[in-house]
Amino acid sequence: MDLTARAIEGSRQDFYIANERVAPKSGRYIPSYDPTNAEPWYEVADAGAEDVDTAVQAAKKAFADPAWRRLTQTDRGKLLRRLADLVAEHADELAAIETRDNGKLLKEMHAQLRAAPDSYLYFAGMADKLQGDTVPVNKLDMLNFTLREPIGVVGMISPWNSPLMLLTGTLAPCLAIGNTVVVKPSEHTSASTLALAELIARAGFPAGVFNVVTGNGATAGEALTQHRDVVKIAFTGSTATGRRIAANAASRLVSCQMELGGKSPHVVFGDVDLDRAVNGVVAGVFAAAGQTCIAGSRCFVEAGVYEAFVERLVERTQRIRIGHPTDPETELGPLALAAQLDKVEQYVGYGIADGARLAIGGRRPQREALAKGWYYEPTVLADARNDMRFMRDEIFGPVVGVVPFRDETELMALANDTNYGLAAGIWTRDIDRAMRFARNVDAGTVWINTYRSAAFMSPSGGFKESGYGKRGGFEVMREFSRLKNVVVDYSGATQDPFVIRLR
Repeated sequence: MDLTARAIEGSRQDFYIANERVAPKSGRYIPSYDPTNAEPWYEVADAGAEDVDTAVQAAKKAFADPAWRRLTQTDRGKLLRRLADLVAEHADELAAIETRDNGKLLKEMHAQLRAAPDSYLYFAGMADKLQGDTVPVNKLDMLNFTLREPIGVVGMISPWNSPLMLLTGTLAPCLAIGNTVVVKPSEHTSASTLALAELIARAGFPAGVFNVVTGNGATAGEALTQHRDVVKIAFTGSTATGRRIAANAASRLVSCQMELGGKSPHVVFGDVDLDRAVNGVVAGVFAAAGQTCIAGSRCFVEAGVYEAFVERLVERTQRIRIGHPTDPETELGPLALAAQLDKVEQYVGYGIADGARLAIGGRRPQREALAKGWYYEPTVLADARNDMRFMRDEIFGPVVGVVPFRDETELMALANDTNYGLAAGIWTRDIDRAMRFARNVDAGTVWINTYRSAAFMSPSGGFKESGYGKRGGFEVMREFSRLKNVVVDYSGATQDPFVIRLR
């Protein structure tokens, strides 16, 4: 089993259904492009509704099969531990595949893939900790208790920015609980998910427990979210697509877990070390070339230190090293898609037209070595206003708008004046102020004197148009299980059949 990028290069990647590679019934394939040179490097099968149905039926069959359904919780945990070991063993190969697919820094992909086994181990330990309760009732001769059960076939649609890290956050708990899964990865970054499928089979998971169908969202994704046998949808991606998926799920009365867009406020007060805060803002918006839903792309700075902060932010941004993502010295690689590059350019244009000051960046790099790729300079738009279009919409690129504020009251109004509510950050030495901000800001995750710090033990998820449902910690186990109430009458008495027993 060769899981290297070299083995994938130039290949045609088929679906993975019931532990086997399956070709598309239409015979159609679509190219995946290397963001560093805009050239195709492999093709992925393009699923239609019939292909999706094949995968869902395999998952449905596996869910009912005693080989999976009758497996004890402890034994499911053992399978996840084996998978964790295999992911750790192949972390470098998986990281290299993802870097080739989406252009993110190899060192970041290494960090993500080396952390992924810990997530599988965490939920492996959780597999036999999912338990119900005995419920006291006002009937002495009755036992009332609850059970936590798997829900069935879960459809997952994963994004292109961190495919395996974001998939792991839902996949690990799903498997720990005993569900079966059909994944539709982004058509731009499918290779690592298909490689993971090989490892899941090798770990000993029964055929059909984990299946991968690839292809365009408008066809494969639509078919998966509309399928009658998919009982829950987990989606990470744009708010616009999330609305479409939620509508499909609502028509069938099934639930969703949605992690959608963000336009997160990143706040700097004048009482902090400005260099440390600048470093935090750079990490919050320029890491991953800004292609992260938690990007702190709206930066609010206290008026007394505003000019000094912008000056230092520009100086630090100027030192960011743009280059090939496999170069250890590179700090900012290309954007993942040509369309994303076009979008970033368009929104920077909106910002300048609306009156923001271009402090640095705002163009493609001029170096010949980067000319073919989808690179864009880290960009600071100063003297921005919160009502500017580039401050309202998620850009998903290396662009930050900087806005001055006078006091805490004005700040909170600005921070919460957004359709999103995924994350927020604040830099201050005043713990009272920090706690007031954490209490009052509309965000599912709040960072104080740090930013973009993640842990799979912590529940995360957004408010408003950033989605709903949680991932991480025990909360995600509730997302992918169902609660059943069981009532046992051991009185031996015959009850009046026309009167509900309340006592």
